[in-house]
Amino acid sequence: MRRLLYMYMATLAAVHHNPVLNTFYTQRLLRAGKRPKVALVACMRKLLTILNTMVRDQTTWDSSLHHA
Repeated sequence: MRRLLYMYMATLAAVHHNPVLNTFYTQRLLRAGKRPKVALVACMRKLLTILNTMVRDQTTWDSSLHHA
């Protein structure tokens, strides 16, 4: 349960400070009518996928690779 809370808090910060996730959250999910918490969980999944790919490929963040 604690890991889920950490992921939730990390995603909450990322949605506010990362342009890629902010665009995905506000312009794609919220405008589509998703509830804020449902949209945040979708961002959690997207962030987790991005982080897993970065670990797998041993790369750093490159915003040009991630589309909102």
